Amino acid sequence: MNHLNRAKAVFKMEIEELQSVATRLNENFDKAVTIMSRALTKGHKIIVVGVGKSGNIGQKIVATLNSTGAPTVMLDSQNALHGDLGVVCDGDVCIAMSFSGETAELLNLLPFLKRFDMPIIGITGHIGSSLAKYSDIVLDTGVSREACPLNLAPTSSSTAMLVMGDALAMALLEDRHFTAEDFAKRHPGGALGRALLTKVSDIMRKPPEVAILPDTSTVNDCLQAMTNSRAGATILTKANGELAGVFTHGDFVRAYQKDVNAGTFDVASLMTKTPVYVFEDNLATEAIRALSSRRIDDLVVLNAKGKPVGIVDTQDLARLKLI
Repeated sequence: MNHLNRAKAVFKMEIEELQSVATRLNENFDKAVTIMSRALTKGHKIIVVGVGKSGNIGQKIVATLNSTGAPTVMLDSQNALHGDLGVVCDGDVCIAMSFSGETAELLNLLPFLKRFDMPIIGITGHIGSSLAKYSDIVLDTGVSREACPLNLAPTSSSTAMLVMGDALAMALLEDRHFTAEDFAKRHPGGALGRALLTKVSDIMRKPPEVAILPDTSTVNDCLQAMTNSRAGATILTKANGELAGVFTHGDFVRAYQKDVNAGTFDVASLMTKTPVYVFEDNLATEAIRALSSRRIDDLVVLNAKGKPVGIVDTQDLARLKLI
């Protein structure tokens, strides 16, 4: 088997195992999300504990939960017995992870965790294991085979555990009505943070850097307005100031190729009458999404009254490091 075939086989095996795990999801999942949500609402936190590969997966789950507004800490099984149990409080929720459910370091810790008034959610591949017996709620991540050709290295099993953690985090996010604005507060750095914290009004071009004319204008009027504002499009408005359409340099080129007298035409006959738009109070991410999904270069910005106040040029997004 060549490398490409091995890669495809790994994908196929892990997808099949994930589908199997998904079919075994039951009311225990709902119970787990409910007790986590209630604990967080009361000001408590989530404790994640795991050893080896389960611990590595646990670290990622901790990061996901924290980034989505669920205060979570990773508890090292060894250090917990030497003072780190101080991070645990009555009312917290523990997620204990072990594929076999018989990891010695974890089992040594569980009796001490049980002394707290704290429900334990066990994520394991063996629902008859010691971990499952210690747990108040068990989430089954059992797989029939690893993607490893020796059926030894944790691959399918660790992926199943990771996806179960993601599912918990996303269900919890939804249950707690976590918003994009909430997410932005926790991601202030990088392009993602800038996009989430920035509103369309912060990045749009405003007059005189945007051409806005009545829809009774000619094509030549629009070209002159675009030249003056150094813009690639003209926003056309109705008599009441509402959006009528958009005319771009590209529209002119296509019209000129058909008729060299296109400059004298009424722009209303050539403009796009249903242009894509966003509102100035929208997050910049919505403008980015609209530009990329529609594959356009300019996006009209409206105010709360539905009247054009600016335009978002895709070139500005790169300059502002939003993409």
